[in-house]
Amino acid sequence: MSIFEYNGSALVAMVGKNCFAIASDRRLGVQLQTIATDFQRISKIHDRLFIGLAGLATDSQTLYQRLVFRHKLYQLREERDMKPETFANLVSAILYEKRFGPYFCQPVIAGLGDDDKPFICTTDSIGAKELAKDFVVAGTASESLYGACEAMFKEDMEPEELFETVSQALLSSVDRDCLSGWGGHVYLV
Repeated sequence: MSIFEYNGSALVAMVGKNCFAIASDRRLGVQLQTIATDFQRISKIHDRLFIGLAGLATDSQTLYQRLVFRHKLYQLREERDMKPETFANLVSAILYEKRFGPYFCQPVIAGLGDDDKPFICTTDSIGAKELAKDFVVAGTASESLYGACEAMFKEDMEPEELFETVSQALLSSVDRDCLSGWGGHVYLV
């Protein structure tokens, strides 16, 4: 079993018409044993930017603390919030700094840009970004999430339809993965 699969996780971000949704499961486990059923994988950076961290829970929490620290420094220096593209570059740089002893997590970044244009991307554990126009997935349930999202995704979904699509994709995928589950958290912006 890979260290990325130790705690189990499922994360998905999907784009709609001037909106985005990011969702995760709630299970925290140690291999096949469930430890908690209310674990938060998605965190708010500011009102229009969220990050989800799949992978080893301790590394996810450490990385999140570093990202919040760097975002606060940016706010003090620039007197504005970070754009999603800039934040994605920050995440990539922080992960690449630790490439020889990496954080064992896969970030999923979702945000709204200046003109309410949604931005989603994911990176691997050493900071290689993968940008997408439709959806991105991460975690132990990523294979089934890809299939569910490809089957359910439509262009320019309204917020209500996007919420339903992401929720159904997440729930149907975690049913096929024993390392994730126990419902989900969905954020719609």
